[in-house]
Order: sequence, then C-alpha cells, then structure tokens
Amino acid sequence: MKLNMTAAMVNLPAISPSSPFRFSVHYPFYSTSILNSQLALTNSYPSKSVRIPVISCFNSTTEASTISSSQDDAPASAPPHNLPPPVKKKRKVYRRMRPGEEQGITEEMRFVAMKLREKKLKVKTEKSDENDGNSDREIDGSDGDEGGSDDENSDDQTWEPELDGFLRYLVDSRFVFSMIERMVDESQDVSFAYFRNTGLERSESFSRDLEWLSQQNMTIPEPLFTSKKYVKYLEELAAQSPPLFFCHLYNIYFSHIAGGQVIARKVSEKLLEGRELEICKWPGDPEELLKGMRDKLNALGQHWSRDEKNKCLKETSKCFMYMGTIIRLIIMR
Repeated sequence: MKLNMTAAMVNLPAISPSSPFRFSVHYPFYSTSILNSQLALTNSYPSKSVRIPVISCFNSTTEASTISSSQDDAPASAPPHNLPPPVKKKRKVYRRMRPGEEQGITEEMRFVAMKLREKKLKVKTEKSDENDGNSDREIDGSDGDEGGSDDENSDDQTWEPELDGFLRYLVDSRFVFSMIERMVDESQDVSFAYFRNTGLERSESFSRDLEWLSQQNMTIPEPLFTSKKYVKYLEELAAQSPPLFFCHLYNIYFSHIAGGQVIARKVSEKLLEGRELEICKWPGDPEELLKGMRDKLNALGQHWSRDEKNKCLKETSKCFMYMGTIIRLIIMR
C-alpha cells in the first residue's frame, strides 16, 4: 500500500546536503521513508518554496516495499552471457617403454632371454632344495622304501654327453641351419637380402663334421619330427611375417655362438679326443659377425610397429624352446 504526501516547507533553515539522505517516520501499521535526493535549499533563497521530496510507504505487516523514483530510474543489470562450457583437454597417456627398447629390437630380445634364463635357474634351485630335503628325510629313514638319491637328477649326470646323442644334435642342427639359410637365399622379399653372406652360415660346417663321423663307421640318422615341425613353422613365418622369421634367424645364430659351440667343445674333449670341430670355426670373430647382423636387424626393426615387436618377443621364447630341444639331444640315451 502506497501513500503519497505533499509537504510545504516554509522558513526552513537553508541546508545544502552534500549527498542524498533518507529519514523515516513510523506509524503503528505503516512506515514512511523519505529520500531527500531532490532537496535544493540555499541561504540566498530562504523564502522560496522547495522541491517536494518523494515519500514512499510500505506496509510493515506484509513487508511490501516501494522503491523511490530515483532508484526506479537506475538501469537494470544486463543478463549474463551464455558462455559455452570449458573444453577439457584429454590427458595424454604415455606408454611405458620396454627394457632395451631404446637400443633396438635385439636388446629387447636379449632381456627376454635373460628373463627366461633367470626363470630356469629359479626352477632349478627350487628342485635342488627339494632334493636336499628328500636327502635329509632319507638319512632320517622317513622314506625307507625310496632309498638313496637318483643319480639321473644330478647335474653331472644330466649333462653327461653320449656320442649317439651328439650325432643326432649335429643332424638336426644341420637340418635347421640349412633350411633357414635356403629361405634367406631364395626369398623374393628385399629385406631378406640384409642377411645373406653374413659369415654366420653353419650348414656346410655341420655337413663336414657329419662327413667325418660317417668315416668313423657311424650311421647318420634322419632329423627328428620335432626339428621338421620347427622348420615347417619357420617356412610359414618367412612367407607370412618376415619380422618374426628374422627374430628366429637371429636367435638361432645367437644361441649357437653363446651356448652351442661351447657345449660342442666340451663334448669333443670327452668323446672325440679334443678334435676341433668345423662348427666351431669361423671366417672371423663370431662376436663381430653377430654384431653385424644385430645392427641390420635393429635398423629394420625401426620400421616395425609396436605390435610386431611384441610378437617378436613372444617368438623369442619359442625359438629358445626349440633350440633347447635340439641341444638336449646330446644327452639323449
């Protein structure tokens, strides 16, 4: 409820307020508020009428207020602009590099080989501890029916070479080396040319050792089924996925240099009166020859996808599994 009143102010002292001011009059049911924003009295014109201030009232029971005319003239605030939601940048996730990845694919394969070796040694240690426990029980008489330790499980007996087994090792190794070298020479893929005439070729060396053994009245057997199966698998890889084949190619030469020829020398000392085998002869330093192949494989590996490299690492385990089967032929009884 509004109530407008007019007040005549006569003979009022001259006032000149520096700023608008407000005063209020309270009644039992109403409150009156006066905003003196337009009061203009001066000492020079005391008898003049003054401008009428605006009086606004509001009902105190309903608390409905009335804003003075001076406040009504204030411009309304502009509505806020409709801004688009902030764009959230997708966080870039960096892939964790594999061990040896910066050096090349051959270094990655070397870490896989080391991991396989550590796993093998761990299993061997656990078996040794178990055998030690069985020996303690045997001394105590807890396993009287078992009686004694099994000599076949000892390390010395495990790697006791047999001439027939060594002959089979030479036969199956020649079969594998001759086939992979033939695949490299006959392939129409340009990348295979990097691995021709590397100086690591061993098929002719195995053939010369087998020829000498045949002159010693020894019958040369046929390759075993496992070696034939492995060669067939390599033929499929050479035709379908050269990177996976190159992984086997490198690891075959690596395993022969790192372990195969070392075992062959020990076998020769025990069974062949220390004869120098042809498979242990090289046209140069075998480590340098292997380094040349390593550099070429690393250069090719730079163009492979991460998925292809991961598959190569899986093939490393398969390669050592097959080559380990061939080496174990030496102790075959």
